[in-house]
Amino acid sequence: MRLATWNVNSLKVRMERVEEWLRLFSPDVLCMQETKLADDAFPGLFFETLGYQSVHVGQGQWNGVAILSRVGIDDVEVGLVPDDPPDAEARAVWATCGGVRVASCYVPNGRAVGHDHYRYKLRWLERLRRSLDERCDPGTPTAVMGDFNIAPDDRDVWSPAAFDGATHVSVPEREAYARILDWGLEDVFRRHHDQAGLYSWWDYRDGAFHKRMGLRIDLVLVTPDLAGASTRAFVDRNARKGKQPSDHAPVVVDVELP
Repeated sequence: MRLATWNVNSLKVRMERVEEWLRLFSPDVLCMQETKLADDAFPGLFFETLGYQSVHVGQGQWNGVAILSRVGIDDVEVGLVPDDPPDAEARAVWATCGGVRVASCYVPNGRAVGHDHYRYKLRWLERLRRSLDERCDPGTPTAVMGDFNIAPDDRDVWSPAAFDGATHVSVPEREAYARILDWGLEDVFRRHHDQAGLYSWWDYRDGAFHKRMGLRIDLVLVTPDLAGASTRAFVDRNARKGKQPSDHAPVVVDVELP
């Protein structure tokens, strides 16, 4: 099974790029974030012509998450476990695809340490952990994928000094991320790549991509059974090149299922 995640940063703008990528890489499951579409504008019928069932949770010009699957989509759940007040933003969707419980997640950015959106981000991560506790079983193959807006450690940041005191690298964010892993998940990319300098996001400004000034914030977190069966993981940097790319590149993991 080929699993992939990609923050497309507007599916309307990136549709041609996504279609080309699907034809080239043929993932069995693709999680997308920042579709920036309402549900009635999501091109589900078009994806069917490519062989993919889909589920989408959108809110128009902001956020939006989707799962495409050519191995089935069952047991769909939207969002995280209930909270007060309810989360009105379209940031999580779950489905079972080919026997694997899959979540497509778009973690809040946080904006700045101490900002209301930063506190929202920490609450959201806590609710993601509670969702795993209440909805999932670590003994069932599970893959939580998406744009986490967290660089797990300093290898995942082009310059830790440049991000000192900033979001994406703060201790509370990384601790919240660690609690999600503690449920029984592994950052499977790191099973295959130990080195620094491997990123999935680059700012559009100041030639960041060509200067290799990036962050690794798009993650595939899987249960031990899937991690042990994984054969490779990679970031498709080529998808960040060319005409009108997303600022994120797809992350791909291949797993040999029995």
